[in-house]
Amino acid sequence: MRRAINLFAGIVLLSGCLVGSYLGALHMTGNFHEVLPGRFYRSGQLSPDALSRYIDRYSIKTVINLRGAAPGRAWYDGEIAATRDHGADHLDFHMSAGRRLTLDESLRLVALMRDAKAPVLVHCQGGSDRSGLASLLYLHEVAGVADGSAAWQLSPLYGHIGLPFLYAYAMEDSWVDFENAMRRPSAGGGQT
Repeated sequence: MRRAINLFAGIVLLSGCLVGSYLGALHMTGNFHEVLPGRFYRSGQLSPDALSRYIDRYSIKTVINLRGAAPGRAWYDGEIAATRDHGADHLDFHMSAGRRLTLDESLRLVALMRDAKAPVLVHCQGGSDRSGLASLLYLHEVAGVADGSAAWQLSPLYGHIGLPFLYAYAMEDSWVDFENAMRRPSAGGGQT
């Protein structure tokens, strides 16, 4: 029995180390991914040099920062300079991974992404939670991708851990709230 317990504990420990390594690698590399090639990309906070390379490589026309405006902060000022120097628009939308978006906020984010010049890069700090919700909203509401395919944007594949007791579960709740509201006939034309 003790041998089985030790084996189980070892497997759990190894699994935790592998998951932790994967999530760490995502964060260290900027967590950049193509959501819809040629149209929509997602990432974590990129250095100005990395952002410049991605803008040039993917012909990105708009960068949407989900961390909100932060003039005077090095990451923000560097991002503003990189987008300006490489001919991309820069838009700010403030949201927190730990707070549910209201329906109005979700609709404003969808409109911002819909109206932005494409290709669009959306980012938050880690590229997992806020970027995941934004990507899911974009795929579902702008690109017309079915729920099942779009829902992968909020998954461990991109670093999002959707467990109810975790801080970023608010992104899951935001999606459910949005989906439920758009299904109501009075919601104003969402998917049914």
